[in-house]
Amino acid sequence: MAWELDNTRSIYLQIVEEIERRIMTGRYPPGSRLAPVRELANEAGVNPNTMQKAFAELERGGLVYSVRTSGRFVTEDAERIRQMRKDIARKASEQFIRQMQELGFDKEEILQILDEIKETKAGDTDA
Repeated sequence: MAWELDNTRSIYLQIVEEIERRIMTGRYPPGSRLAPVRELANEAGVNPNTMQKAFAELERGGLVYSVRTSGRFVTEDAERIRQMRKDIARKASEQFIRQMQELGFDKEEILQILDEIKETKAGDTDA
């Protein structure tokens, strides 16, 4: 099944984001070998050159490394992965706050909404 990619944004950057997400969620654990470029390109429904470009970007970022004749692997640096998760969470939070402010909510109202969501979610785990 092809990955859900949006034609309004750079495909290779979306692939980078998807692989990062898979690493951060543990689908691709630290030290694990990634599927070959052609296999992942086929899975994603993209040209292998596009997947290769995404891998090159991931390698530049230190999240993936290559071993000649063995393939590509996810970094074993758990702190790097943890920090990346934190950075993405921070960006998502900043975007949420900005959108709430654009809707006219102040800091206290935003915190109240978050508390309500937190309480609802806490109730979900009790079931």
